[in-house]
Amino acid sequence: MSTSATAVEQKKNDSRVMGLPKKTLLKWYDEMLLIRRFEEKCAQLYGMGRIGGFCHLYNGQEAVSTGSIGATTEEDYVITAYRDHGLALSKGITANAVMAEMLGKATGTTKGKGGSMHLFDHKKNFLGGHAIVGGHLPIAAGVAFAIKYRKEKKVILCYMGDGATNIGSFHETLNMASLWKLPVIFIIENNRYGMGTSVERSSAIVDLHKRALAYNMRNEVVDGHDVLAVYKATKEAVDLAKSSYEPTLLEMRTFRYRGHSMSDPIHGHYRSKDEVESQKKLDPIELFADVLRAESIADDSYFKDVEKRTKKIVEEATAFAEQSPDPPLEELYTDVYRETGGE
Repeated sequence: MSTSATAVEQKKNDSRVMGLPKKTLLKWYDEMLLIRRFEEKCAQLYGMGRIGGFCHLYNGQEAVSTGSIGATTEEDYVITAYRDHGLALSKGITANAVMAEMLGKATGTTKGKGGSMHLFDHKKNFLGGHAIVGGHLPIAAGVAFAIKYRKEKKVILCYMGDGATNIGSFHETLNMASLWKLPVIFIIENNRYGMGTSVERSSAIVDLHKRALAYNMRNEVVDGHDVLAVYKATKEAVDLAKSSYEPTLLEMRTFRYRGHSMSDPIHGHYRSKDEVESQKKLDPIELFADVLRAESIADDSYFKDVEKRTKKIVEEATAFAEQSPDPPLEELYTDVYRETGGE
């Protein structure tokens, strides 16, 4: 290899994008922007009374869902808590289906019966959307046990907020997953506040990834504003789980730009406007755009175009949801009990 060729190869290795295909990188940017614009539309519709119940937005955390799910395949599973819109979109559920569910329509992911907090699509291996804090962690371990029992090369990504690390099921599940070597990747989306309580006020240990040490589990802290760092850390954990069924705990340090839910003011009384504004300087979408520019992967014309395309997707999803029928009354009684055939 010539000296010039060696230099080119070295530059490629040093690249921030780790040799990932241009198509993949642009898909990730498109996805992150879709999540942001989708959530902004949800905020608008909630304010208009079009979305009922609770509504927890993902603004600011887009790099976590995009980078982590980007490290998996369609056959892998995802399960999460109630801040689930972004993860559902990253898992490949259409904006139409998610928006229809948000509006409680029959064309939604669960026929309008789940709403914002209970998105679900078994065909996409997206196992929810769970409202009970920490309640889905044992389910993730059960799925991982089934994967290992069947000797499959799959994993399940299990997302939770920082508040869930203080729940008993968190500790019980991590102990079991480590003891039995289950292929589950636990991902803490540490946005610093469990509802309105800071990690410093609720946890005796603020480096939440270190909780895995008590269970002899591999762990890592990750910059949740950096989609490439999220991808790299998750890919390593996924590859390990698929080769040896070893679990990992990843603490993704991120920040939400909206309140805990739509019933919570953007800043609330528990964090200052200055704190929110300073975190917006680490906007994951803008940071990734800077990387794409620096690597000559995208230019301003691309960003303008994707903004238009994304706006159209969200507008069409909203129109689809608004024009979809409400679920019929008899739908109240379907999927409640399992039919046994009279046995």
